[in-house]
Amino acid sequence: MVGTANNGRMRHAFSVVNSEEVGLNSAPPSNAGSEYGGFEFTREDVYGLLNERMKYKNKFNYKERCENMMDYIKRLRLCIKWFQELEGGYLFEQEKLQNALDFTESKCVEMDLILKNKEEELNLIIVELRKSLASLQEKISKEKSEKLAALDSLAKEKEARLTVEKSQSSLLEEKGKIQGELQSANQRITSVNDMYKLLQEYNSSLQLYNSKLQTDLDTAHENVKRGEKEKAAIVENLCTLRGQFTSLQDQFNSCKATVDEGVKQKDALVNEVASLRAELQQVSEDRESLLLQVQTLTAEVVNCEELVVKSNELKEKCLSQSNQLKTLQDELEATQNKLRVSDLSAFETKTEFEEQKKLISELQNRLEDAELKIIDGEKFRKKLHNTILELKGNIRVFCRVRPLIPEDSPGADGRVISFPTTTEALGRGIDLAQNGQKYSFTFDKVFMPDASQEDVFVEISQLVQSALDGYKVCIFAYGQTGSGKTYTMMGKPGNPEQKGLIPRSLEQIFQTKQSLQSQGWKYEMQVSMLEIYNETIRDLLSTKDSSRTEYGSNGKQYAIKHDANGNTLVSDLTVVDVCSTREVSFLLDQASHSRSVGKTQMNEQSSRSHFVFTLRISGVNENTEQQVQGVLNLIDLAGSERLSKSGSTGDRLRETQAINRSLSSLSDVIFALAKKEDHVPFRHSKLTYLLQPCLGGDSKTLMFANISPDNSSLGESLCSLRFASRVNACEIGTPRRQANMRSFESRLSLG
Repeated sequence: MVGTANNGRMRHAFSVVNSEEVGLNSAPPSNAGSEYGGFEFTREDVYGLLNERMKYKNKFNYKERCENMMDYIKRLRLCIKWFQELEGGYLFEQEKLQNALDFTESKCVEMDLILKNKEEELNLIIVELRKSLASLQEKISKEKSEKLAALDSLAKEKEARLTVEKSQSSLLEEKGKIQGELQSANQRITSVNDMYKLLQEYNSSLQLYNSKLQTDLDTAHENVKRGEKEKAAIVENLCTLRGQFTSLQDQFNSCKATVDEGVKQKDALVNEVASLRAELQQVSEDRESLLLQVQTLTAEVVNCEELVVKSNELKEKCLSQSNQLKTLQDELEATQNKLRVSDLSAFETKTEFEEQKKLISELQNRLEDAELKIIDGEKFRKKLHNTILELKGNIRVFCRVRPLIPEDSPGADGRVISFPTTTEALGRGIDLAQNGQKYSFTFDKVFMPDASQEDVFVEISQLVQSALDGYKVCIFAYGQTGSGKTYTMMGKPGNPEQKGLIPRSLEQIFQTKQSLQSQGWKYEMQVSMLEIYNETIRDLLSTKDSSRTEYGSNGKQYAIKHDANGNTLVSDLTVVDVCSTREVSFLLDQASHSRSVGKTQMNEQSSRSHFVFTLRISGVNENTEQQVQGVLNLIDLAGSERLSKSGSTGDRLRETQAINRSLSSLSDVIFALAKKEDHVPFRHSKLTYLLQPCLGGDSKTLMFANISPDNSSLGESLCSLRFASRVNACEIGTPRRQANMRSFESRLSLG
């Protein structure tokens, strides 16, 4: 390559000098007219000139050193000039060879075109021949197939004749058989039609049962939603901690994303560097290939005269390639710098990720501590609730006033009953006005007519919960006929919003049972249901003939027995193991259909018996080896009524007299307990004898006093409120928890 002028001198590149494959002994075509003509250099001369060292007699004789240096420079210039002339000759030869090569390549291209045209013509001829061959082959194959088909059809006709003759005889025989089978098939069709009618009837009954199950499923979904609302209120602190955890998790995810992005940038930069290196290697290989081409052309053709022009072009290309090489090297350095920066950012992100990970672990530990605190708080809540009940007295009284209904007497406006708004009596007081006189009562809780079933259940939910803790719990509804006792206890069938205390209590019991499994608790539950009708005990879950006799179902006489531990047993009573709310709901439906109900002037569907629902609970904690046994009694008493108002006669009269006698006995028991008499007449009726552990033992007892706002029922409402006040004043003893260490039988007795 020819460089620019510098101080009157010419600088040249010596690419040929560095190539060992080019012989230094080869002389250019001519060096005549050169300033240094007549000189030739060998390889040894060049290496000797380059490795020559100056020898001086005197180090400080600068004149001698300058002369020697000038002589050395002159010889170097002579060598350089010789190399330049040699390179010029080679480049000229290279250009000439390249022109010859281009000429031969053009000829080759023309020959290729001619060959392609010939090849296309031959291909067309071959295609036409193949088409004609294929058509001939198809004709031959068709003729052969037609010949074979004709032979086959002839053979088949002969065989068909033989088979037709044979089949004609066999068909005559089968005709007789088929006629016999047809008669038997007609008989089967008639029997299948009868069976189909029976299946249609059974299918209709299954559809009715399916619709009933669907309503139960809807009620279960509603209960789940309410349970979720209560759970959200209990775990509010836990939710806040989880919110912090999720925010930190989002920060962690964002940091992780930045780390991934940095890693991706790093990988992209590494790939870019690799591609640049590959391009650099390709450039160097191209350069070496060009040099090899020059050498081969030099060996093949000696007399080339036009290589100078091509040499200049090659020099320009080499110059541009060297410039590209420099730019690629600069880009490589910049890419390496970016790679270093990305490594630093990735390291910083990694450290930040480690810090976030530590913070998340700390939050998880705090979350576990919060869950432990919730468990401890639940235990403390149980303890406080039991202490409050002990301080208040074990018989608590809730009063509930039902709303006015269309069946009430004309002119009833509900103004005879009012609710005080003072701070002391708000939500606990009730006033009743009769004949211009006002009667005031105070109970543990008073529910106004607009109170929902959910509002009522919230107040007793903790009391129901204590049955799982190992206590005996009794809740009974008292009041006159039509005051809403059955609605309070059972609710309205088919309406999930108006479910009563019994189905809601069972839902809470089973939900709490499920949640306590994480603490190691396992529970077994048993259900029994009975009614006291005309001082006779009836088993409402008996699967035998339910015909009523003098002694109840199936003629059995059920005896009530109390043991020394305060447990109650009813002989021959059906006890069913239950595992879910659905099973209990099915049993409740069965019992409600078996319960005695009648029509009076005071109530369209009046309960004519005392209904007692008992749930016995046995729990075991596998972690602490602790065992508990609790009992939940839910009782719907029959309503008190006056014969003058109910208009009862015949069987209804006997039922009314039996109900009033049993409620009168209950009143006598309450009076005796309030006065703390030595003798309490529990044995005067089956009802009081059955409730003896709840009224005079170690049970947690709650009474609902249901009141009617009808003007015609003021006398009965006043009697109910006075009776409820006496019940609220009774102190029957401290409730005792039944708990021990794995030493009791699996089936518990009735509390």
